[in-house]
Amino acid sequence: MKEMYPKNGRVILHVDMNSFYASVEMAYDPTLKGKPLAIAGNPEERRGIIVTCSYEARKFGVKTTMPLWEAKKLCPQLIVRKPNFERYRKASMAMFGILRNYTPLVEPVSIDEGYMDITESFELGTPLEIAESIQKRILEQLDLPCSIGIAPNKFLAKTASDMKKPLGITILRKRDIPTVLWPLATNQMHGVGKKTAEKLATIGIHTIRDLASANDLQLKSLLGINGLRLKERANGKDQRPVDPEAIEEFKSIGNSTTLPKDVSNQQELFHVLESLSETVSVRLKRKNVFATTLAITIRYKDRKTITRSKKLANPIQLPEDVASIAKELLIKNWNGDPVRLLGITGSDLIEQDHAYKQLDLFSYEKDAKQEPLLHALSSLREKYGKNIIESAGSHKVDPNHTIGTATSFNKDFLRRREPEKE
Repeated sequence: MKEMYPKNGRVILHVDMNSFYASVEMAYDPTLKGKPLAIAGNPEERRGIIVTCSYEARKFGVKTTMPLWEAKKLCPQLIVRKPNFERYRKASMAMFGILRNYTPLVEPVSIDEGYMDITESFELGTPLEIAESIQKRILEQLDLPCSIGIAPNKFLAKTASDMKKPLGITILRKRDIPTVLWPLATNQMHGVGKKTAEKLATIGIHTIRDLASANDLQLKSLLGINGLRLKERANGKDQRPVDPEAIEEFKSIGNSTTLPKDVSNQQELFHVLESLSETVSVRLKRKNVFATTLAITIRYKDRKTITRSKKLANPIQLPEDVASIAKELLIKNWNGDPVRLLGITGSDLIEQDHAYKQLDLFSYEKDAKQEPLLHALSSLREKYGKNIIESAGSHKVDPNHTIGTATSFNKDFLRRREPEKE
């Protein structure tokens, strides 16, 4: 069986759960199977956005991040359920538990997907047999479908798992790259978003083949070091190891400051929180994450320190949102004594791609009104450079004031521990 594995290379699997939240709800309630189902922030008419939806709903044009009212217009018979993150977490932990039966080298990258290095698992069968066994066990034991990519590295494995959904298994070898990968448009490549694809088009790079043979100096000038990294990926090169400890790397984003003098004036403390909120917001944006829990730290003149947190209904990233919650926590928990240090920490972070917002009518209108401004800022940055307009908070970052580090909510969500009792 060892002869079926490369002598010097690796065999990497990427396991990607299909329509995970919706599939978990169907496993919990089998009467939902085969029906158009959406998971949304608020099931009331015209409220919330689609977090995910079943493949039956997608046939009607329903998509992730689509406003619920629009989805119901496309599919009047759409069934809507609120997210049940504790239920999804348990299903995720069970899924990763199955994966670890095949190899200890399992790296979760979000709540519903992960990499496996099965190079030394040859005693369990061929790579294809192992993938088939994993897919079958997850389906039989958890009643959940998944797609699996088999490849010599993480990039190609991720690419392969996207090729056939649901319940697909795809093998992608390096020798397949010229015929399978290169003809595709750059925006179909994992790691290349719409904006990056538009930038690449300005220097005549439209396909992955173009990217694979692009000029290094041009790429670096256009996209920095990421441009060279994308070229390597386009040529099927990816040396990143499958790291089981990667989920422990980051947990939170925060900022604190020791005040020049002890402060007992509420407005002065508010100003400090506003400054800290700017910095925390900048760091959240740099990591492309949102916070779903916010905490403040208060240290008094006698050095007594307290930390108080609040679980948020909606993920936050903007400085005004961070400041608003921080002030609320200060008012509720400050005893009025002089304060020596203040800190703000965002945790239970959720990746931007997975973030959803339970919009009520007020916030929906508020966000809609901001769209022209956001579009104008985006156009200016695209035309004159990303630094033409910056948040004031981006000039106040002091690395010496950092408390905690950053991660995705999904990674922290998947840390191996028992679910907390509520």
